[in-house]
Formats: sequence, C-alpha cells, structure tokens
Amino acid sequence: MGASKKVLGTKLIKKLWLAFIFIILLMGACYVLITGYFANKYNEATIQKVNAKVANHLIEEKFQNASPFLEDGSVNKPLFGDLMHDMMAVNRSIEVYLLDSAGSVLYSVVLKHDANEPIKHVSLAPIKEFIKTDGQKYILGDDPRNTEEKKIFSAAPYKSGDKEGYIYIILAGQEFQAISNSLLSQYFMKLGIGATLLTMLFAALLGLLSIWFLTKNLRVMISTVNKFQEGDRTARIKNPEKSDIEVFANSFNDMADTIVSNIDKIQSVDTLRRELIANVSHDLRTPLAILKGYVETLQIKKDTLTEVQKDEYLQITHNNIDRLSNLINQLFEYSKLESEQVTPVKEPFSITELSYDLIEKFKVIAEKKQITLQMDASNENNFVYADVSMVERALQNLLENAIKYTEPNGKVTLAIKKQAKKVEINITDTGAGIPINEQPYIFDRYKQLDKSEKKRGAGLGLAIVKKIMEMHDTTITVLSKPKEGSTFSFTLPVH
Repeated sequence: MGASKKVLGTKLIKKLWLAFIFIILLMGACYVLITGYFANKYNEATIQKVNAKVANHLIEEKFQNASPFLEDGSVNKPLFGDLMHDMMAVNRSIEVYLLDSAGSVLYSVVLKHDANEPIKHVSLAPIKEFIKTDGQKYILGDDPRNTEEKKIFSAAPYKSGDKEGYIYIILAGQEFQAISNSLLSQYFMKLGIGATLLTMLFAALLGLLSIWFLTKNLRVMISTVNKFQEGDRTARIKNPEKSDIEVFANSFNDMADTIVSNIDKIQSVDTLRRELIANVSHDLRTPLAILKGYVETLQIKKDTLTEVQKDEYLQITHNNIDRLSNLINQLFEYSKLESEQVTPVKEPFSITELSYDLIEKFKVIAEKKQITLQMDASNENNFVYADVSMVERALQNLLENAIKYTEPNGKVTLAIKKQAKKVEINITDTGAGIPINEQPYIFDRYKQLDKSEKKRGAGLGLAIVKKIMEMHDTTITVLSKPKEGSTFSFTLPVH
C-alpha cells in the first residue's frame, strides 16, 4: 500500500513536470512571436520617422525646376523616370506614386499603366492623418501593388497649375519586404533555438524548485497517511488551514477521526461482547444450578416428599424461571439499545396518565413489601413529546429498583413537576441510599450495589434507563445520601 502511494506521488510529480515544461515552452514560443512582431513594428516606425520628410524634399527639390505634368495635362514620365532612378540609387526599397486629389494613382515607375487595367486607388485617410501629424505618428497606408497589405509611407501635398494631389512614397517596397522576410525568418530561427534552449534550462531549474515547493504539502500528507496506515491513530495533518491543499487536509483529518471513532466503537462492542458473555454465563449459572438441583430432588425424592415440600420446590423453580426470563429480556433489550437497532418513535402523550397507570400496576408489589407507593403531581395533565414505550420502560425500571431497595414501612414517590419548556420526573425512595463513591458507577452495565441473593438482579436496569435517556437527548441524574434514600430525576420536553 505504501509503495502504491509512492508510485501515485511519482506519477503526479511527473505529470506536473510535463505540464510545467509544456507551459514554459508555450510561453517561450509566445515570447519569440511577440518579440518578433514588436521588433518589426519598431523597425517600421523608425524607418517611417527617419524618412517622414522624403516626400516634402522631393517636391521642394525636383518639382521647383520641372512640373510633374506636361502642357497637355499628361504626366511628365521622363521626370518621374529620372526621379525614381535617382532615389532607388540611394534606397532600393522606395516606391514613388503620383496621386490626384481623390487618391487615384496617376503614375508610378513600378506600375504598368495599361488602359485595360483599372486605376489603382489609395485611401486618403491615412495620408491626411500623416500630413496632419507631420509624420511623427506611426501610420500604415495602402500598398497600390497589393491592396490587401498595409505599409509605412511618406506623403506630401502638391499643386501644379490647376492640378492638386499627393506625392505618395512607399518606404518599404516589395524588394525590401522580400529581404526583410528572409532576414526575419533567419532571425526567428536563431531566436527560436536560443529561446528554446534557455527556456528548457529555466524550465528545469524553475520546475525543480516550483514542484518541490508546490508538492511540499502533498509530501507531508503522504507521510501522515503512511503513519496512520502503519498504526499511528493520532497522526493528523497539522494546521490544515495553512496548507495549500486545505480541503484535502481537512478531509483526511475528518476521515481519520471517523475511522478512529469507528474503531473505538468496534472495540467497545467487542468489549461489550466479552463482558456480556462473562456476565451472562455467571448470571445464568446460579438460577440454572438451582433449577437443576430442585428438579433432580423432585425426581429422586418425589415419593418421600410431602405435598407442602413439593409446592415449595415448584415455587422456587418457578421463581428462578422468572428470574432467567427477566435476565434474558433485559439482555436482549440492552443489546438492541447499545447497538442502536432501536430508534425512538416520538409522539405527544400524557406523562401524568402513564405515571398513574404504573403506580396502580406496582401497588400490589409494594403492598406485599409493606411499602407506600404514591404519586405527587398537580391536577394538570402534562403532555410530553417522547417515545411512550421507552419512557414507560425507564419508569418501570426505576420503580422496580426503588421498591427493591426500600425496606418495609418505607415509601416510594413518583413526582411530576411542570417547568417552562420541560417536565421533570422524580422517583424518590426511603431506602438505604447509595454510597458517594459508588454513585458515579451505578448506571454502568452489570453494576450492582447489593449483591445479596435476595436483591440480586442482572445489573442492567439503570443502564437501560441511561441509554433511553441518551436517545431522548436528556440525562438521568441521582441524588442520594446513605440511610436517607435516593432520588432519580430526568426531564422530557413539553408538548
């Protein structure tokens, strides 16, 4: 089991490693792409700002001595031919276009001017924005040779006679674009290889430190689980609220508490079973021995015994059978309560009427012992919310005990007192009382104060009462002084 947990931990760490390296590599690739993109934009913006006045210089130097248009209104192609060759001798990436006031291309050396081809148009909005900002803002304009692309440019307005328009210069033409793309691909390859190697190195270092730190609490949890599995039932994850995996830490602690609680219950049940076997074997042995002895006597001496002796032996046999029956019933009842096989069925009932019925039931027994059995209750009919059969059983046990341990000419009183939200029931006797050192243990199973043959019992009566009270979320208490009697008291909720 411990090896499997280590394997699970290793698998998790490997998965974390792979996920971490994948994320780092993805970040590296994104970094390369973003760096290349902004580097290209930076380069274009620099070229545009450096060459922002090229169009103005062209107009000032070339068009002062010659007009861009001939006398017949056509474009001065020789002028533009010389102009283009001069400029391309300095910068081969430049492309010069002559535009009219509507943005239509009137002429350019790099374009084929065929009557069958449609006239190229350039959007004037970027040109006007460029002129307005005096070329200090990074602006992209239309590429007449490829209308789907945007490129950096320089532009300036001109006026020749009655004609107006713009000189439009593409600063990064197709030749520049081809060279730039080639260099950029090489740059990306070098940057990519370098970034990949650096990324893997940093991923290894950061991954080692990060995974060690992130799995610290996981290792603590695995160690604690192993300790718990090896038998340390006190093993818990300390300060779970400070853990990175607080939910799992609290879940383990709760699970461990539940397991320990269940183990304690199982051990308690096992202890109960052992005690039950020991006590039952002891309690059954005496009445069975008596029964066997008297039955054998009746069999052996049946012809010599008088009728009076036979009746006496039969009565003793009958009494011991009752005693066995009572013991078995109590054992069965207590075992069901202890194992929680019985749940209280609560309902409203009159505790006053139930008490009067029990007084009448036990009066005959009390009178035989010359004991006064009485009720102490107001005329009010008090209703409580509880399981009537369980409460009846508890009162029977308390009355039986009170009568059993009260001497002749004594008194047993069942009192009912109404409180705000509860009804208090007290059973008081004038018996010998309970020694102070014995009072904490009188509700333990098989605990008997008077072990004389006359008053022997199973020792389960008060234990059953205690269990019934616990199932009703209340407690049974005792107040007793030696030679002054005892009072057993409990409360039930008012209905």
